[in-house]
Amino acid sequence: MNSGWYRYDAARRCVILTLHVQPGARSSETAGLHGAALKVRIAAPAADNRANATLVEFLAERLGVARSGIAIRHGASGRRKVVEIAGGPELVIKLGKIG
Repeated sequence: MNSGWYRYDAARRCVILTLHVQPGARSSETAGLHGAALKVRIAAPAADNRANATLVEFLAERLGVARSGIAIRHGASGRRKVVEIAGGPELVIKLGKIG
């Protein structure tokens, strides 16, 4: 179960996302693809890690998972991020609805 911007790791029971994050937007929303990543606009500034915290909150709300199950594995200080979300293959169906 793979797409250009996400893949499901059955051994670890998680979904790994590649995101292009745009902080400082009017509202938090997905905005289609940006190369091989899903572009996500975040309504928080990049300062003081607020954009990352808002990104985690946005993903948790949209996917119906706990914030504690979401981790930014790479790119915490940049726009290109690799995010890991704990959960089963049902997350793949939910991802299809947000992307």
